[in-house]
Amino acid sequence: MLDKIPTEQEIKQLLGTVCYQTWLNVIDFINQHYLMDTLWNKGGKAAKYELKFRRSSKTLCALYPRQHNFGFMVIFGKAEREKFEQTRHEFSLSIQQQYDEATTYHDGKWLMIEITDMTHFENIEKLLAIKRKPNNKK
Repeated sequence: MLDKIPTEQEIKQLLGTVCYQTWLNVIDFINQHYLMDTLWNKGGKAAKYELKFRRSSKTLCALYPRQHNFGFMVIFGKAEREKFEQTRHEFSLSIQQQYDEATTYHDGKWLMIEITDMTHFENIEKLLAIKRKPNNKK
């Protein structure tokens, strides 16, 4: 746990204007399509902070704000890896390569994507849909 949750201004300053807007778009998408709780933690080696989206004990994804970019982390278990493999052609070559290079641990494949702008937004939507079917809150 963090002693103090970062302010919007602190996050904006860390990310920069363009990346901050993408950050807001990703969070807005998650909030519109999934019923999730948010949990701020220390970012460890990945970043200063971690913003985790989870429901009960199941994590959807985590965001790691850093200087002028943020990490988008999703962990795929066996069934989710099979779903990705079936639809991998729908993802950009960059995402396919990052997926192939991601380390697989005992609890799944940890895919971390560096986000600087809206380039990977569609990929993020599809990765989240593999992880969990949207609630379509809209």
